[in-house]
Amino acid sequence: MVVVTLENVDKIFPPNVVALKDINLKINDGEFFVVLGPSGHGKTTFLRVLAGLEVPTRGRIMFDSEVIVDTERGIFVDPPKRNVGMVFQNWALYPHMKVFDNIAFPLKIKRLPKREIEARVREIAEILGIGDLLDRYPRQLSGGQQQRVAIARALVKRPRLLLLDEPFSNLDARIRISARAFVKRLQRELKITTILVTHDQQDAYSVADRLAVLRRGVIQQVGNVEDLLDRPANLFVATFLGDPPMNIFEGKIIREGGSYIADAGSLKIPLPDAPSLGGYVGRKVFVGIRPADIYIAPEPQSREHAVLRSGRVKLVEVTGFVTTALVEWDGLEARVQVIGRAPEEGSEVPVYVNVGKVKIFGDDERAIT
Repeated sequence: MVVVTLENVDKIFPPNVVALKDINLKINDGEFFVVLGPSGHGKTTFLRVLAGLEVPTRGRIMFDSEVIVDTERGIFVDPPKRNVGMVFQNWALYPHMKVFDNIAFPLKIKRLPKREIEARVREIAEILGIGDLLDRYPRQLSGGQQQRVAIARALVKRPRLLLLDEPFSNLDARIRISARAFVKRLQRELKITTILVTHDQQDAYSVADRLAVLRRGVIQQVGNVEDLLDRPANLFVATFLGDPPMNIFEGKIIREGGSYIADAGSLKIPLPDAPSLGGYVGRKVFVGIRPADIYIAPEPQSREHAVLRSGRVKLVEVTGFVTTALVEWDGLEARVQVIGRAPEEGSEVPVYVNVGKVKIFGDDERAIT
C-alpha cells in the first residue's frame, strides 16, 4: 500500500508529441483509482511513467515520502526497485510456460529460494481461484482464466502498487462483468493501492473510488463517479461521460419574466435560477441535458419539471429495461427518456425537462452551472 503523488509531470516524445502535460495528482493509500479517457490520449504513458518504463520530461513522483522521480535533481529509481505490479492489456503470458512458471517468473528473476517461490505461487493462485490450473499452458485457459494468471503474476511479488492497463478489454461482455467484480473484490481484500486506465466508462464506474478524466495528456477533472456525471467541469467531460451521452444545444441566455432561458432557436429551454448566469445574458453558451433529465411522459414527474415545446419522434430505441427516443424540433435533436408507453415514430409529443439538472457551459466550454 502506498500514497502516490505526481507533481508537474510532463512527458514529451520526440519531436514534440505531448503525451502528459502538467499532471498534479494524489492517489490515496488503498484507493482504487481510475484514469479514463479516449484511446491515444496518454493513459498508458501515465502508467508506464509510474512503473518506470518511461522517464518523465519534467516533474516529480513520490511513493509515500520516497522520491521515485525528480527531473530537476536527477533522481530516477529503476523499475525493479519500485516494487510495482503491472497487468498489461494483452496479459503478456509466456505461451511456452505453464501457469505455475508464468506466475513464478518475477520471483525467479529475484532469485528467491525454490521453497518460497512454491509457497508464494500456490498462495496467490488459491486467492485468485486458479490453484487447479497451475499445470496448464495459457492456450488451455479461457480469457478470464488468463486474466487471473496475469494478475497473479503481478501480485505474487507483493507489490505496493498495482497498475492495470485496460485489463478487461479482451473479455467478452458476460465475463467482463464478473471480472470487474472479481478485481474490485480482490483489491478490497488486499487493500492494495490500484490504478486502472481505460477508455470504457462501465469499467471505470464499476470499480473506481475516484477517477480522473484525461484528454490529450491533460487532466480535465478528478472526483467520484457522481461528481463527474452530475457536476462536469467542462464540455468535454460532460459529453465524454454518460451512455447515452449528454444532449448539447448551442444558444444564448435571455431573461424572460424574471427567469433565465436558453434560446436555442427552435427551442427555448428553462434554466435554473443560478446567480452565475447573470453575467452571461445575451452571450453564446452551450446547454447540456442528460437523456435521463429530459423525457416523454403523460405528465411531468415533478412540479419543478417544465414542459418544452412539443417535438417529433424520429426514432424509438429499447435497450433492456430503458426506452429512449430521438426527438426533433425543426432541426434540433435530443435523445430523451420515455416514461410509460413508447410513442409512435413520427408522432408529436410533449417533452419535459428537469430544470435543476440543466447544465450551462460558456463559449470557452467551462461549466457555468
